Amino acid sequence: MRTLAMIAVFALAAFGQRHKLDEVDAGKPEGQLLQQCLQENDPIKKAGLMEQFVGQYPKTPQTVWVLEQLQQYYAKAGQAEQAMAAGEKLLALDPEDPEAALQCLKAAEAEKNVALIEKYSELTFANARKDAAAPQPQDADKVEDWKREVDYAKQVAIYADYALFRAAAETRDPKLTIELAEMLQKRSPDSEYVPKMNDVLFLAYRQTGANDKALALAEKVLANQQTNADMLLVVANSYLEQKKNPEKVHAYAAKAAEILAAEAQAPPMERGLAYYLNGKQYANENQFGPADEQLRKALPLVETNAGLKAEVLFLLGLANYKLANGAPARAQESANYFRACAALKSPYQATAAQNLARIQKEYRGIK
Repeated sequence: MRTLAMIAVFALAAFGQRHKLDEVDAGKPEGQLLQQCLQENDPIKKAGLMEQFVGQYPKTPQTVWVLEQLQQYYAKAGQAEQAMAAGEKLLALDPEDPEAALQCLKAAEAEKNVALIEKYSELTFANARKDAAAPQPQDADKVEDWKREVDYAKQVAIYADYALFRAAAETRDPKLTIELAEMLQKRSPDSEYVPKMNDVLFLAYRQTGANDKALALAEKVLANQQTNADMLLVVANSYLEQKKNPEKVHAYAAKAAEILAAEAQAPPMERGLAYYLNGKQYANENQFGPADEQLRKALPLVETNAGLKAEVLFLLGLANYKLANGAPARAQESANYFRACAALKSPYQATAAQNLARIQKEYRGIK
């Protein structure tokens, strides 16, 4: 709702008239045509006359005013392509015009043209920031207008950030998501939209194989907020492989399992991975009771991944052997897990078979 409210504000607000129209000289051809524009009451005919004026007189002092009126007309009429064309001509004459840049940005959004959204977001942001930094006028009568202009310029700069955020979130090209998100991070590191971009940026990094960047982003996010299960699993797995931060492996894996259990659409494999990471970390710490508990939860959830299933079976066999302590029932469970592991083609297959044979020698009656 905050986003919708912001858009509504922008639809109502506008910069003050930037370009003024001097006295029209009806003695000149351009003055006569401009006079026709001013006298025409039909909006469509008026726009046609303005287009004619711009075509015949592209660089007169009055052209910028005509282009400003023309772009506003097309923007209100919802004609994005024509609004952008008028805005581009206006910006060629006045590159620092903030309203022209903003209307071009909105037209680019309407056209869903990501390249132009990127271009005009940058220009809109730069022009708005310049207006926002305008010094307070000495004339007291102009202060209120100055305050309104500065406040609106700040809102426009925020909108330029929002446009990048939305384009990054909506595009299906992860490379574009990364480009737009990193552009926003660099330009406005304190923008409210930078943290809102984290989830889509993390996914885009993973989709493009930028795993180091995905991990760095996830570590940064998780330092303050643990709500993304994928981030939790990626960081927990990284710490497990590097044999560091064992307490975080447990905490992040457990949190991921909790989040995924509450999501009806969450893939079982992801929850199984969370239990596996937690269980393996416990096994590495020789805490075989908790390891057995977590790995038993993982086993039915990782059925579709033969490699992971084999490792879970092997670790369960090891944990139950360590927990047996002379108890045949627990030793039998260990044998069962090693037997199941030995039946699967994996790096654990041969060792599992050897461990099964050892248990059968050590405990009488083991099947």
